[in-house]
Amino acid sequence: MRNSNNRDEDPNKDTSSSSSTLDSRFSQTLRNVQGLLKGRSFPGKVLITRRSDPLDPSVLPSPNTDRRYSDSESNHGEQVDRSTEDELQNGSQTISIVSHTNLSTKGSENVSKEIQKTTIGARATDSARLMKFKKELSGPTVVLEKLRELAWSGVPPDQRPTVWRVLLGYAPSNSDRREGVLRRKRLEYLDCVAQHYDIPDAERTDEEINMLRQIAVDCPRTVPDVCFFHQVEVQKSLERILYTWAIRHPASGYVQGINDLVTPFLVVFLSEYLEGSVDTWSMADLSPEKISHIEADCYWCLTKLLDGMQDHYTFAQPGIQRLVFKLKELVRRIDEPASTHIEDQGLEFLQFAFRWFNCLLIREIPFHLVTRLWDTYLAEGDALPDFLVYISASFLLTWSDRLRKLEFQEMVMFLQHLPTQNWTHQELEMVLSQAYMWHTMFNNSPSHLAG
Repeated sequence: MRNSNNRDEDPNKDTSSSSSTLDSRFSQTLRNVQGLLKGRSFPGKVLITRRSDPLDPSVLPSPNTDRRYSDSESNHGEQVDRSTEDELQNGSQTISIVSHTNLSTKGSENVSKEIQKTTIGARATDSARLMKFKKELSGPTVVLEKLRELAWSGVPPDQRPTVWRVLLGYAPSNSDRREGVLRRKRLEYLDCVAQHYDIPDAERTDEEINMLRQIAVDCPRTVPDVCFFHQVEVQKSLERILYTWAIRHPASGYVQGINDLVTPFLVVFLSEYLEGSVDTWSMADLSPEKISHIEADCYWCLTKLLDGMQDHYTFAQPGIQRLVFKLKELVRRIDEPASTHIEDQGLEFLQFAFRWFNCLLIREIPFHLVTRLWDTYLAEGDALPDFLVYISASFLLTWSDRLRKLEFQEMVMFLQHLPTQNWTHQELEMVLSQAYMWHTMFNNSPSHLAG
């Protein structure tokens, strides 16, 4: 077996070399995005800016991006006149994708206007970005497409509850109807809990009892590294939401992993009532009415999310298996050396990617980054399952060079315990930016990824 000391080299071993590599990778990624922008249709979702403060040495080296701000101060004079017929590079790995791209082109004048429109105002402040969301949400009717464009790059925390409800279609776009709809849906959830959960076991079938027991076992295991989820009241809320959802969706019932999908909603909707860090929150500080409202919002938003992924959680989970196959094909076309090495070592993508798709990567990144990731998820709407493949490919190939040095057992252990514990928004933004770029390249020629 490969020596672990060789496998886990100290990233601080050669500071100057590391800094040079970061600059090189940043510059290359910037040129890739700029090359894609030139003469192409691009909605301005990806913006790469150099980070002014130095990276924490404990953070894994990665190019720096900042997509929380839609506006830019990038120097258009540095744009490289290249097209996607060139070979694009991601770090040291050449990505040959010419024969698989079929991007639509636009007149240079239109593209110039589009780029200008999405890059006006150098590096918007947090308050300016907040004002954009408030303006979009304050009108009589929210324009969903505009809200999706804004949300894709991240939602200000205090706007997140409203934005998520609207994006999922739980709260209506019409502001006059919003309060009434929420009141009615929250009452409906209360009725469902009374009908299905608040009953004695004698009134349940054996299958329902077993399902409730499994949920009760899984809830304490949910996000174990965040103290907030250890609270008994939190686990009971999760149990009520999950059991009620499972009873009302008999085609799938409860599937392990769905418990993870409730957690982002729970944290976001609790943030309307609790302040400070999640680690300082206590459900005991909330009235039963508020807890009921939060649970109802989590239940309906979970329902809306899973409506678009129904076959991911039915028998044998065929939807997830289909995504794993597409991921394997996409990785093969983007990074053939990494794909070949994984195949030569006998590692099946199902062995690691099934959990990624089943839990939407919640278990793979620090929990404080999950809500930011989900801003993009919800902005994708019905296209989320397809885009998940590109996010997963970008996530996997973050470690392409390292994976190619590992043998089977080492690779399995590495992929089960990925070194993301020190990740910040910068690393996550890079994954999303790369995923968007690949999606833009391949989405007009999807036949090569057909299941």
